[in-house]
Amino acid sequence: MTALDERRIEMAENSDERTLDEMFQWLESAPEGFKVEIVEGAVFMSPQRDNHWEIILDIVEQLRTKYPRKRVKSDVRVDYPGHLNGFASDVTVMAESAKKTDEGRWRYQDVEFVAEVISKGTGHNDYGPKKTAYAVAEVPVLLIADPYQGKVHVYTDPKDGDYSTETTVAFGTDVDLTGTPVGLTLTTGDFPRESQA
Repeated sequence: MTALDERRIEMAENSDERTLDEMFQWLESAPEGFKVEIVEGAVFMSPQRDNHWEIILDIVEQLRTKYPRKRVKSDVRVDYPGHLNGFASDVTVMAESAKKTDEGRWRYQDVEFVAEVISKGTGHNDYGPKKTAYAVAEVPVLLIADPYQGKVHVYTDPKDGDYSTETTVAFGTDVDLTGTPVGLTLTTGDFPRESQA
């Protein structure tokens, strides 16, 4: 066992947060155009696909009709409950009163809305451990846009580590979020689909 391995084990035993910080420091040299996340301690790096970015941008532009720029984030790290969960969600809306921690990060307790756009290699995270972490964190609204299915899944009413309500609509159908903290309707007519191949 090398000195580096011993240091990593010691760090993991002392503090998950510090280990998560260290992991992100090691990953700062990720290639341009790659998204980096840590989900349950596993590192995921995926290149930004054109259709993926088009959906993210469309969601951000629609949210900007209501929210000031400082409340809408994309690919910004937020640490969520669970073991080593440092997510860089595709789109995050922060509460108006949100303030960064002393470490310069946003708190999951201030997240009002998250949108994830499915990528083929990491979709299992969005539907699995990330969705669970968002529910445990009581994020009021989780939207998953799946260009492979051509569908949008909206999860609301987080309770006991899961979402009580799921609504699914096909691309091209409006997503009514007026009864949620988001308070607006998102159009999906311009969301591009992705080939299953």
